[in-house]
Amino acid sequence: MATDTERPLRADAARNAERIVRTARAAFADLGPDAPLEEIARRADVRIRTLYNHFPSKADLVRAALDQSINEHLAPAAERALTDDDPLRGLLSLIEAAMSLAARELNTLAAARNAGTLTAEVYTPFYETLTLLAQRAQDAGLIRADLVPDDLPRIMAMLTSTLWTMDPGTDGWRRYLALMLEGLAPAATNPLPSPVTLLKGQRPGDWSL
Repeated sequence: MATDTERPLRADAARNAERIVRTARAAFADLGPDAPLEEIARRADVRIRTLYNHFPSKADLVRAALDQSINEHLAPAAERALTDDDPLRGLLSLIEAAMSLAARELNTLAAARNAGTLTAEVYTPFYETLTLLAQRAQDAGLIRADLVPDDLPRIMAMLTSTLWTMDPGTDGWRRYLALMLEGLAPAATNPLPSPVTLLKGQRPGDWSL
């Protein structure tokens, strides 16, 4: 059974870990995906040994930073989108949330990809929700009927790629999202070429940056 003296230690450790992760996100934004752990520890006002006690490798810290951002911003947006009475509005709101996160956390995403922590369990829930919302919008006649699930990660990849061409943190991506939505409208009568499947061994997350 835990003693009273142990409980504050655990609470302090949890606060330290949370502060380190939040500081890492800010450091990646400021310094890029190669921000050194020593600088992150300094900014978080902890010893480097404390950082390593919580996160034995940079990959562990990067994954924690990515998970924190998703849990705070993308997961709630997905829940709201699924309960929206207008499936097209729900679809758009989720894409906007994902793009806002990507624009804000672009270097964290790059660090996650470099560290090999941008795995299927990170992005699969997002694409599953996006697919469901797109299917609902198709059923309601709100987007073109020839859109297929494999189109969605490619569309997100195209949108995300625009972030590298503009100042960090801007919302210039909204112009290209608007252009993309025009192409998804049922009134876009020109039929699309036949869909293509994923290359063997390729994953949607491979295209995110």
